Amino acid sequence: MAEVEFNIGHKAYTLSCQAGEERLLKRAAALLDTEAQAILGQAGRMPEPRLLLLAGLMLADRTSSFEDRAIAAERELARLKNNPQRVEVPIVPPSLMEGMAELAARAEALAQKAEDQLGQ
Repeated sequence: MAEVEFNIGHKAYTLSCQAGEERLLKRAAALLDTEAQAILGQAGRMPEPRLLLLAGLMLADRTSSFEDRAIAAERELARLKNNPQRVEVPIVPPSLMEGMAELAARAEALAQKAEDQLGQ
């Protein structure tokens, strides 16, 4: 078991966790501390249980908002998958293709003629 030390609000904590989970615990503690610091900045010093409760509730509210946004995004994705946007690609007529090929050949011939004249 690994031990992780961190601060939340105005208090230091040490918790044990499974090896390899230290980074996750530190990240979670940092999120909770960010909320606790915001509360302390507005309300000043307060009892530890109240601070942890308020910080936890603020994180829960944020998580709930993210869940609502994820559900809305999943619904929109499902709607788009079920009703894909129709894209129409125009077909180029063969006569236009032939004309474009002829213009390209003429342009190449003119470019070659210009190169030949510059080279002399």
